[in-house]
This record gives sequence, C-alpha cells and structure tokens, in this order.
Amino acid sequence: MIEFRSVTKEFPDGTVAVRDFSLVIPSRRITVLVGSSGSGKTTILRMINRMVDPTSGVIEIDGNDVSTLEPVKLRRSIGYVMQNSGLLPHRKVADNIATVPLLRGVKRKDARVRALELMDAVGLDRSLADRYPSQLSGGQQQRVGVARGLAVDPNILLLDEPFGAVDPLVRAELQQELLRLQHDLDKTVVFVTHDIDEAFLLGHQVVIFKKGGLVAQVGTPQEILADPADEFVAKFIGADRGKRALRVRSEAGRDVLVDSEGRAAGVLVTDDDEAGAVAAASGASAQGDQPR
Repeated sequence: MIEFRSVTKEFPDGTVAVRDFSLVIPSRRITVLVGSSGSGKTTILRMINRMVDPTSGVIEIDGNDVSTLEPVKLRRSIGYVMQNSGLLPHRKVADNIATVPLLRGVKRKDARVRALELMDAVGLDRSLADRYPSQLSGGQQQRVGVARGLAVDPNILLLDEPFGAVDPLVRAELQQELLRLQHDLDKTVVFVTHDIDEAFLLGHQVVIFKKGGLVAQVGTPQEILADPADEFVAKFIGADRGKRALRVRSEAGRDVLVDSEGRAAGVLVTDDDEAGAVAAASGASAQGDQPR
C-alpha cells in the first residue's frame, strides 16, 4: 500500500505543483491519476520513487517513510515506464530490459534469460532481442519499456503516460496487455494519463485532478460516472455527451443504446437474456455430445 498524507510540492520558482494531497493507493490494484497538463499528476507519481521529493507531508510504502530510504536503491526496486519508452538507443533490446538487474549484480547470462522471459510476457517475439530500439515500432518500444520496468519483479509499477505517443490501435492493444499483466502478476500499478477514457478503462481507482494538484474526485469509474462531485468533474468526464450519456431506443423489438448524437452504442441485455443464452449454449453442447 502507498499512502500520501498532506503532501505539498513547491518548486524553487514558487510554483505549487501539489497542494495538501492525501490518498491511499491500494495494493495489487491499478490507480489512475488523470488530469490536464499542469495538474500535478506526474509530480505525484515521481514522488513515490523519490525522483521528486515533497516540500512537506509524508509518503509511505507499506508503512515505511520513503524519505528515510536511499533514493537509488528505492528506484531500482520500483518499476518505472515513461512516454516514448526511454530506452537506451545504443543498447540492444535484451540489454535494455536487463539494465536494472545488471546494476543490482545479477549475472549477465541470468539477466538475459530473465529478459527473454519478460519479452514473452509482454508479447514480444524473442527474435527482436538483439535489435536496437530504432529498429522497433513505437508499440514494440513501449512493450520493451514495460518489460524493463518488470525486470526486477517489483511490487510497484509506475507508468507515466506510457501509451500517449502510439497510434490508437496500438494503444488499445497495450492497454489490454497492461490489464492482462496486472491480473497475472498482481502488481500495484500507478498510471498517469490525461485521457479520461483510458483512466476509466484501466483504473480500479481513478483520481481526477484540477490545476495546481487539487483533487476533484476519487472513486471507481462507476462511482464517478454515477455521481460526479461537481460541475468540473461532470464536464471533464463528458457526463452529458457522447457515449457517457446513453439512451434506450426500441428497434425491431430490441432495446438499443444510443449516444447523445443518436449513434448506436450497443444492445441492452438483461440478466435473464444472459441466463437464456448460457442455457441455450449448454443445451446445444449437450446435444452435440449425444451418440449418433
């Protein structure tokens, strides 16, 4: 568990990036920090691994005050993935993934074996292991970045707008890959984005920020959609437009969901409908098993 208690960050030029911020980030869940540029979300992320230190307040990881921990050692124990992957251009893919294990004294042979295993985990073909980052697509580079972040099997994975520089199709693939990895590996993930759709897709807990590091609302996607805290949140999430505001329209005897522009968004299915579909599928399967 990560806990922020009354944390403020004021930079030397007088800019207050974060003001009196308190939050509990639960273990083995994805917490998404979402807001526009300048809202303090990246500063908060970087305070977890002491890339930035707070001006006041306390940050704890599993009850340990991070200010008492040696910064370099702390950073090497936490996975960190940034936009544009941040790969070392002169090092091959496998060597990029093995960077932190090698710094921690793991033998090169063992580090490479681990790197290849992580390439499997993030959906990269092992044939790419000896290529350089410039020889990869943007999506492949981001997968390498995620693999590098997981290389020391950290309990915490920090992701700072990691999918913002790739095209929409690749971004959707990477989002699903992250959900699968978090489910399989059970990591505590803190994810920064400016995209509310991405936040609602990925987050078990979503934190919406206003300018100056002020929290507008914290909750699950369902809680925020059902009850926006104020007009700012309602406008930010688009509660009254597009696919956020769906209506039911009857078409050919079915209830069809349409958005605020009248575009079809799906078909309304009840629990009875799902139960009937399961029963029908089970019956068909049973008939198929009968001897002929």
